[in-house]
Amino acid sequence: MKVFVTGAAGQLGYDVMAQLRSRGHEAIGSDVLESEGILPLDITDEAAVARTLATVQPDAVIHCAAWTAVDAAEDEENRAKVQAINADGTRYIAKACKVIGCKMLYLSTDYVFGGQGEEPWQADCTDFAPLSVYGQSKLDGENAVRETLEKYFIVRIAWVFGLNGKNFVKTMVGLGRKYDTLRVVCDQIGTPTYTPDLARLLVDMIETDKYGHYHATNEGGFLSWADFASAIIEEAGLSAKVTPVTTAEYGLSKAARPFNSRLDKSKLAQNGFAPLPHWHDALKRYLKEIL
Repeated sequence: MKVFVTGAAGQLGYDVMAQLRSRGHEAIGSDVLESEGILPLDITDEAAVARTLATVQPDAVIHCAAWTAVDAAEDEENRAKVQAINADGTRYIAKACKVIGCKMLYLSTDYVFGGQGEEPWQADCTDFAPLSVYGQSKLDGENAVRETLEKYFIVRIAWVFGLNGKNFVKTMVGLGRKYDTLRVVCDQIGTPTYTPDLARLLVDMIETDKYGHYHATNEGGFLSWADFASAIIEEAGLSAKVTPVTTAEYGLSKAARPFNSRLDKSKLAQNGFAPLPHWHDALKRYLKEIL
């Protein structure tokens, strides 16, 4: 299978490319800047997107490219760019996929939901109420895929960490080495997602025709950011103390965060997809890579 991956130099895209190649698929990656083995592609350029996919003629596209700086998305000078990347760029890719008749997998986020209550969000839930510019732009991307294609996967993920780029685990390790006490919010609940584990699942999906909406995080139940931080500090062998605080006590960020990021993943098993390993197992493997 020939698979085109956007955002191939990013945290998730890098692992998706590696997973595809390990299974013998032809993986062709793109990113904003050209690098070794990766095509340059600005997904906000509709003509360039159409031209590139028409030339490559992939069997499937895994769309990892996105604006993910949640707080920076709230700045007035960035809002148009966020919309251009996450919504318009996704629409251009979906339109190009329709023209060449290939399937598409779009990575979305828990931020499309309002984050209220304590019940896990179901994969087919349509009770959308994004709290931020980023969340709205990703929902607009979802809508673009739904409106354009029939052969698509929309996979919502949360609390992502991996080797490439910045993430919560790297931040906690860095702060834990520098400070004795870390204040971390305890009223935002979800589950971490390790990119190599997620990449395996995404390739599992793209090898099938089991289209639809899915939620994907590591297993191990739900926890707070403070719980996750404590596990990181302990597993990294650091002595810093994690002090749980509420979001209000921590101080408001530019973008509102969902309190409830619990994603129900039962649809994966219902469709025969193997779940991701426990998040603590993923954390151990990741720390061995970076420490």
